[in-house]
This record gives sequence, C-alpha cells and structure tokens, in this order.
Amino acid sequence: MDEKLIERLERAVSRLESLSAAGGVGSRDFAADDAVDFESDPAIVAFSDLMATSLARVSSAAESIGDKVLEATKILEAAFAALKELLIKVKQSQKPDMQGLVEFLKPLNEVICKGVALTEGRRSDFFNHQKTIAESLSALAWIAYTGKDCGMSLPIAHVEDCWQMAEFYNNKVLVEYRNKDPNHVEWAKAVKELYLPGLRDYVKSFYPLGPVWSTSGKAVISAPSKPSPPAGPAPPPPPRSSLLTSDSSKPSSSAPKVGMSAVFQEINSGGVTSGLRKVTADMKTKNRTDRSGVVSAGEKEPRKSTAAFSKTGPPKLELQMGRKWVVENHIGKKDLVISECDSKQSVYVYGCKDSVLQVQGKVNNITLDKCSKMGIVFQDVVAAFEVVNCNSVEVQSQGSAPTISVDNTSGCQLYLSKESLGASITTAKSSEINVLVSSEEGDWGEHSLPQQYVHEYVNGQFVTTPLSHSGA
Repeated sequence: MDEKLIERLERAVSRLESLSAAGGVGSRDFAADDAVDFESDPAIVAFSDLMATSLARVSSAAESIGDKVLEATKILEAAFAALKELLIKVKQSQKPDMQGLVEFLKPLNEVICKGVALTEGRRSDFFNHQKTIAESLSALAWIAYTGKDCGMSLPIAHVEDCWQMAEFYNNKVLVEYRNKDPNHVEWAKAVKELYLPGLRDYVKSFYPLGPVWSTSGKAVISAPSKPSPPAGPAPPPPPRSSLLTSDSSKPSSSAPKVGMSAVFQEINSGGVTSGLRKVTADMKTKNRTDRSGVVSAGEKEPRKSTAAFSKTGPPKLELQMGRKWVVENHIGKKDLVISECDSKQSVYVYGCKDSVLQVQGKVNNITLDKCSKMGIVFQDVVAAFEVVNCNSVEVQSQGSAPTISVDNTSGCQLYLSKESLGASITTAKSSEINVLVSSEEGDWGEHSLPQQYVHEYVNGQFVTTPLSHSGA
C-alpha cells in the first residue's frame, strides 16, 4: 500500500480512538479529513492540474510585466482558488435553495467584484489587461447553474460567451504589444488558453450539466434574514440584469411620450393653450405708454437659460416588427448583448458612444451609423456589415462576413476571423482603416488600407493606383 495512505489511515484510527474515549464523534471533526479525501477526486485533481499549468503560465508572464498586470493576475489566481474550494464544498453539501446558493457563492462573488473594481475610476496604462481579467471572471460563475429554468446558459456555453466579451480587450493587448513586448503577448495568449480550451474543456469533461451536489452531505445554511425596515417610502427596485428586458423593449404606445412626441401629443390634446392668458388692448405694444423705443443698458436683463430638447432620444435595445434589432443612443454601456436572433433579422446601431455590443448568432446584416468609440463583436452575417458616418470604431468578426463596407468613417479597426478572410471590403471617403488578420499562432497581423490614390492618364484612359509612402 502507498505510504501516504497508510499514514492517513493511522491518523484516522488514532483520532477515532481519542474521540471514542471522549464520548462521541462530532460532524465538525471530519471537516479537515473530508477536504483531504476530496483532493484525490478526479474532478478536483483535474482542476488543480489546470491551475498548475495554464494558470501558472499566466502568472509567470505577469511577473515578467509587473505593476498593474500582476495585481490583476493575483485576483485571477484568487478567483480560481475560490472556485476550487466551492467545487470541494459541492461534493460535501446538499443542493441549496436560492438564498443558500447566494450565500454559498459569496466567496467567489467577492473576488469577482475586486476584479471589476480594478477597471473603475481613472484608466491606467494597463486598462485592457485589467478589463480582460474583469470580463473573464464571470465565466467562473458557471458553478451557479442549477437547471434549464435558472436563467443561465449551460456551463459550457456560459464559459464561451463570457470569454467572447473578454477576448475583445485581450485582442487589444495582442495588437498593442505585438511588436513592443513579447511578455504582454505571452500573457494575453496564456489567458485565452486558460479559458479556451482550458476551463471550457474541464467543464465539458466533468460538469456539462452543472455541479453535482451530494445527496447525503450537509445542508448549506442560508444567511439570516434581515429585520424588516420601518415603514416608509419603498426602496428603488434593483437594476435589471438583462438589457433585453429593459423598459425600452416595451411597445412605444405603452411608454410615456418624450421629446417631440410629447410636444405633439400635448398639441393634439389642446393642453398647450389651456394655460395662456388673453391679450387685452392695453397690453399691445402700440398702446403702451412706457415704451420709448430705446433700450437702455440698465434695462437689459440676462437671458434665463431654458432646458432644450436633447438631440438624441432615449436608449433603445429592442426588436421591431420581429425583423429589425434597433440599438440606439447608448453611452458608456460595455455589456450590450443581442442573443436571440436569426438569419432573417437585421441589426441597426445608431448614435452609440463608448459602448460595446455583442451579437450572438447569425443575422442578415449589421449597420453601424453615427457611432463613436464603439466596439461590436458578431458571429455571422449573411449579406453585409456596414459602417457609416462613424468615428473610432472597432469591429470583430468571429464567423463569416461576405461583404464589409466602410463609408465616411474616420478610424476603423476590422478584426477578421479565418472564416471571414474572403470578405470583400469596400471603403469610401474614409481614413485610418486597418484590417487585422489572425494567424495560425494566434498573432494578429495588421494591414492598413490606402486612403490616397494616384490617377495617371495611360494609353487613352486613367489608371488608378494606391499611393504608397516610403521613409528612411
């Protein structure tokens, strides 16, 4: 027999003897040994191996970089360690109710919140590294899956979807440091491999349908309920977790009118003129005796500022007539998602700024119009992807896109997957257009599209060629 096993058995026998002499065995006395036993479980061993290989590779690259990247990586290590502890506890515990599950997941949730906090406030020089970690940590929440009615995707799909959002920032790290520092490139590649295929394949092998709780283990104790607050105004409702169920998705007829719609509604109802006073004869200018026609400097009063109508309407993310997804006027929203779509629907994005949209699924076409500092990640497009009247946008294709059109746009980064390399790219009145192509090694090769051309009259016709610049 193995020496370690013999040693453990001897320790257990001695403990049982001492407890028997003391008059009984308590359930708490087995807690430490239970953890040791589960350390040899195949699922726990495989997760430890994932941490010792893929996670260790990320940590090694972060140590070579130091500073903020190392700080973010430490949080990543803490999150994986917390998940391992939860995996062990799952094998020791019965399936909890919803309140018990919240209490059970609290250690992991606290670490995820720390990762998100790194990206708040003033941006550091390593914001893309920090954002990659913060976005990716939500993939560890697959352990919260309790069934098809829990509101989550299956664990494998959950890991993949969460990484897609993190990959948007991870690709920025690859592009920024591709020719500057190999340590950053190694870090970005290691983080991706930690999740895909690392964590995804682990979940696929051991927990494809979620965690398997013990039937004979101890129950997870819910946190004690807080005493009811004194009578008073009701607190505001918590923010909605899904953008697709936001108030903007309600029919416009059921929502209060805003902007010019409210003005016309008021005119039609006759309410605009109901509060006006009748002008009498003595109030007319020609009958006023206090008006000399000269305006003195002392009589001039500063103009009072009035609230003007906003040029942009309220934010929208809704499906109109079952055929067109409309995404409008979002500012600073990094988590816009369209998940339920099909190849007969189109996506129209208008007036968004400093936001990120993810389109999960195949759609007919996507149009980006009058957006700035906007990022969009999409799967497949049947017809075309169009960028019109935009400024500083980033577009990432993860599937096929036969046609890409860029018109009247300044600053556009196109990330093309292997499936979309055959795309026909058309540009007009646009500048700073760069196309990034992924190689077999996972690196991104950058290609700039020309914006200046030379026209020469040759053999009776004009010949147009791109203008190339050469420097010392």
